[in-house]
Amino acid sequence: MYKKFSHVVMNEDNNCEKEIFRQKKLYTRNKDMRTEFGRDYTRILHSLAYRRLKHKTQVFFNTQNDHICTRMEHVSHVESVSYVIAKSLGLNYELTKSIAKGHDLGHAPFGHEGENVIKKIVKDNLNDSFWHEKNGLKVVDKLELLKDNKGNLSNLNLTYAVRDGIICHCGEVDENGIFPRKDYIDLNTIKNPGQVQPYTWEGCVVKISDKIAYLGRDIEDALLLKIISTDDLKDVYKLGEKYGQKTVNTSVIMNELMSDLIENSSVENGICFSYEKQNFIDSIKKFNYEKIYNNEKFSYYKKYANLVINSIFEELFKYYDEENTINNLQVNIDKKYRFLLSDFKGWIIKYCDESIFDTSDLKSSLNNVKIYGNLKHEAIYKEAIIDYISCMTDAYAIKCFNELISF
Repeated sequence: MYKKFSHVVMNEDNNCEKEIFRQKKLYTRNKDMRTEFGRDYTRILHSLAYRRLKHKTQVFFNTQNDHICTRMEHVSHVESVSYVIAKSLGLNYELTKSIAKGHDLGHAPFGHEGENVIKKIVKDNLNDSFWHEKNGLKVVDKLELLKDNKGNLSNLNLTYAVRDGIICHCGEVDENGIFPRKDYIDLNTIKNPGQVQPYTWEGCVVKISDKIAYLGRDIEDALLLKIISTDDLKDVYKLGEKYGQKTVNTSVIMNELMSDLIENSSVENGICFSYEKQNFIDSIKKFNYEKIYNNEKFSYYKKYANLVINSIFEELFKYYDEENTINNLQVNIDKKYRFLLSDFKGWIIKYCDESIFDTSDLKSSLNNVKIYGNLKHEAIYKEAIIDYISCMTDAYAIKCFNELISF
């Protein structure tokens, strides 16, 4: 239909070798019909980190309501939007699907509120930064493990282009007109969210698709939960009329924004909306912040997320022992919190040198990066706790917290 980018091969050097680069070669399979990006997609799909997204808050914390958007549903929306845009523009839609599938793997429990709590813990304890895009890169590079063809648990080992899209997917798009950066960089040197644009056009598409996906859905959920009223919607309809939007609901907003983006994007103009639709997006975002995201009904939820996450962190830190942390956890499992301590011990030993624990504790053979080494440094142990908490679902964090307050 459009195919405006069909002559673009992901970078101006007409060379995609850097984009499909992996830290090490993946094992081969007979009659494997997938591309490199297709393999990334299924590796993310089969990961535990992806499965946990169905129990992670998107915007509204409501674990008992099946009709409220979860992080997994949001990811599906982004994947759908980016696929349509990439296919229409002649880009590599397998790459956009893979980036979209993994783009939010780094989100903490309790959505952005949980992220803010962990951000403060990291700043206070490690004098470092925490943001979900950066954590997403850590998840796919170091924390998430899959069994290989020999049954060993190994790191995901994704391609550079997908990893890049994950850490670069956020940041505002108000400037309208996103172009991929020209430099191939070490992704671990990125220090702030939105610091650089994605390296590929496909990554740029996912970045904008992320925004398209949540605008209307957040309004629908807020109405369902009575955070906004039908009277508030009158303001939304006025905005729609002002900027030529036929109606304001998820499917219509997504369709019209996709159509507008496809029509206006080009190699020369970048990935962009028309002036009219960009103003509509900015106006809807302003409405959402005023009426939804800053609503006072979130105040107790923020306090709850803070209490749950900080309580788990404080309890787990008590068991740090420079020489014998693993054993210290084991000794206290029967004395105190069997579920939390046992699970944390089982989780942490996957990333430590085998010399510091009894290998009989292992359920599978490991062939992954041992990011915590011998666990002797306090900062490393704190990092391990933060990684553990950041990977939790809302329900799992609540289960751990409930054990702490039970007698």
